Amino acid sequence: MTHHARPHHRIRALLFVAALALACFTSAQEPAPTRIGYVDMKRLLDNAPQVVAGRQKLEREFAARDAALKADEKRAGDLRTRQTREAASMSKADADALQREIDALDRSVKRNRDALRAELKTRSDQELDKSWREINNAVVQFAREQGFDLIVPSPVIYASPKVDVTERILERLRRQSPPGAAQ
Repeated sequence: MTHHARPHHRIRALLFVAALALACFTSAQEPAPTRIGYVDMKRLLDNAPQVVAGRQKLEREFAARDAALKADEKRAGDLRTRQTREAASMSKADADALQREIDALDRSVKRNRDALRAELKTRSDQELDKSWREINNAVVQFAREQGFDLIVPSPVIYASPKVDVTERILERLRRQSPPGAAQ
């Protein structure tokens, strides 16, 4: 009987060694936990120095036209005040001439305001597109370097502060920002 018991122990021992090897193999093969991060895109777009610099560039680019438009609006307001104040003492011809000047100035202001808004929107979209590519690339580079499997942009229903990487990406964007850009 001892002769038969021996192979039984060997089988048990082999099964134990096989189970142990399988356990070691499967634990070595377990995937690393998934790393997920959250990015508040509105905060990035509001605070990234590239976007802020683009807004400042547009302000400088459109400053003269905006000032001229405001001057025309003030002039139209002054003419209306004059018309109200002096209407009783003006001749019909002078009152009509003043009204035509006000109407022409109002049309000009409206036309210039609409043109300025349209051009500003186009230029804003162009600047945002440039910044968007740079911001998107920074998020992707950050995720790859830090070993993230997924970066979820806002809006989301909930994101724990421990997965919010927005500030870290803003820091990256600040380092990438050209000298002289808004910080």
